[in-house]
Amino acid sequence: MNLFKRKKSRQEKIADADLEKTTETASNEKSDDILSSLADMPITEHLIELRSHLIKICVAVLVIFLALAGFSRELYNFLSDPLVAQLPANSTMIATDITSNFMAPIRLTVFVAAFFAMPYILYQIWSFVAPGLYKKEKKIAIPVLMSSIFLFYAGVAFSYFIVLKGVLKFFIMFAPQNVLPMTDIDSYLSFALKLFMVFGLTFEIPVVTLLLILVGIVSIQTLEDKRRYIIVGCFAVSAVVTPPDGVSMLLLAIPMWLLFELGLLLAKILIKEKSSPDLAAVDKE
Repeated sequence: MNLFKRKKSRQEKIADADLEKTTETASNEKSDDILSSLADMPITEHLIELRSHLIKICVAVLVIFLALAGFSRELYNFLSDPLVAQLPANSTMIATDITSNFMAPIRLTVFVAAFFAMPYILYQIWSFVAPGLYKKEKKIAIPVLMSSIFLFYAGVAFSYFIVLKGVLKFFIMFAPQNVLPMTDIDSYLSFALKLFMVFGLTFEIPVVTLLLILVGIVSIQTLEDKRRYIIVGCFAVSAVVTPPDGVSMLLLAIPMWLLFELGLLLAKILIKEKSSPDLAAVDKE
């Protein structure tokens, strides 16, 4: 009886393994059929699909812009508060162009509308790309999208509440005594938006590092061996993209380095989690 039970259990295991292989083969064939159907679609259908997603993105940004247009001056006041707080008592911001008083707040409102619509924009991009991805790629892509949104918002918030104040204080402190700082509102808006974009994109470094390792373009060991060069590269990049002062360079270079280390740490954790089930399977066999 024991031998009969042992044989029966082995047969059941073999049958289960065959069933899993059949299911996996069917799912792979199904995904291959989807990809082949997408590949067989004419380029015009892809362009039509892309156009529909772009229209949805533009409509979403337009709706948010119209909702915020009545608060455009308040938005610019909020943006200019760090500068106004650093200006001397008898100094103020100026407008050198007759259209600046209107166009600068409107430009800022468009940026804020796109900023708030960023989750929906990324969702539309995901909807366009998702049909051509495998299940494993979708499982990785969704957390990457969510984390990239959070990190971009965190980078913009960091630049406004911490970096902008320190940079403005540095520049105004070194102004000559015979010069009264009066910044043009267009120049200040361009400066602030550039700073926001730089820090927003910089905070995506952990996601980029993680993707490069998971895709197999680079390995963890390679990045660890090249760490000293990467740190030097962080300072070199920050010196190029930030204003010409040491404060903003340090405030960008140090977070870049720490974010790179965070991406490396997350990659190590994910790779350990992936390798541990494989090791457990080998031990069972």
